[in-house]
Amino acid sequence: MILQRRPIATLLAASFLLVASFAASAADNTLTPSDKAAGWKLLFDGSTTQGWRSFKSPGFPEKGWRVEQGVLFHADKGGGGDIISEGRYQEFDLEWDWRVAPGANSGVKYFILTERGAAIGHEYQMIDDALHADAKTGPLHQTAAFYDVLPPVNPRVKPAGRWNHSRVLVRGNHVEHWLNGSMALQYELGSPEVMEGVARSKFKKVEGFGKSVAGHILLQDHGDEVWFKNIKIRDLKK
Repeated sequence: MILQRRPIATLLAASFLLVASFAASAADNTLTPSDKAAGWKLLFDGSTTQGWRSFKSPGFPEKGWRVEQGVLFHADKGGGGDIISEGRYQEFDLEWDWRVAPGANSGVKYFILTERGAAIGHEYQMIDDALHADAKTGPLHQTAAFYDVLPPVNPRVKPAGRWNHSRVLVRGNHVEHWLNGSMALQYELGSPEVMEGVARSKFKKVEGFGKSVAGHILLQDHGDEVWFKNIKIRDLKK
């Protein structure tokens, strides 16, 4: 068998594309004039960790999390713990782009109360549905689920290594989970459906879980590689 050598220029081009796929574009982590007029604000500016802190302490973690090429990145087994927004939100429109490494697990949580002493909140699940063992236990643990409480409906998730776009909308007691432009789940806070789901879940003993509260936004450290960019929010309570 004769093996053909790939030209060095082709290899360099492939390497450049791989690196570029992890980086943010010039248009990322910015707001348009219409965004600003509509009340959107960035929760990640693309270059600093301003606006975020450790769940367990006032400062930002010294390890695990870092900003690189316009992306907020958590390293594989890097430690550092979960991070939360400095602000609290009760009714809001939240959007972000994310990607996980093959076999990885993470999530975005909302209604986080530090008074609970643990990082417990409603979680928008972000996971490699094809490879992670938790996702294989069923839809309650798959991408776009209200983790362990309600499953998504026909989520249009892109595979690990590719960017996904997600949204959580909370208006009054109405909540929506969106994934790549399609609604994957909707529910009413405090409704029988939600409270029955909570009663079957690991959160059944958490006081007030499943109901509306003003809480922090949390990015989860699950010990895996995960990337975030274009994190923006509109406070609908104002």
